Amino acid sequence: MKTLQLIMLCLAITGSAIAQDLNPDQVPSVILNSFKKDFPKASDIEWERQGNQYQVEFEIGFFSDFEAWYDTSGKQIRYAEDLWKRDLPDAVKATIKRDYPGFHIDDAKKFVENDTVSYWLEIEKGRQEHKLLLNTDGKLISTPKK
Repeated sequence: MKTLQLIMLCLAITGSAIAQDLNPDQVPSVILNSFKKDFPKASDIEWERQGNQYQVEFEIGFFSDFEAWYDTSGKQIRYAEDLWKRDLPDAVKATIKRDYPGFHIDDAKKFVENDTVSYWLEIEKGRQEHKLLLNTDGKLISTPKK
């Protein structure tokens, strides 16, 4: 299961060369309706299709970037949200401070899939960089390869 989560996370972050950009009128109405229900305040919406999944990138407010994935039945598979360091759980910040002294958080995303929340972080110290996946308790799930 952890391997599958890691693979899905890496694909989500790096994107896919086989993605197809879509106009909203090319997205099935069942998916559009689910998306509008899940994220009624979404703006700057961009759709892609990757295989049998529909990915949507959007914003809520001025500084909140999101991505969500839907299957062909309109069921949300997962979503990701860019986070500010201040919005990370204290346990996640404590793990970085304890296990990676001197590193700062350069990028952070919150992933939600099947009611499970995880945090993808890119941390840096000088020329050193690590990519980490942690749970809400700050426990390291994996370290994705570059």
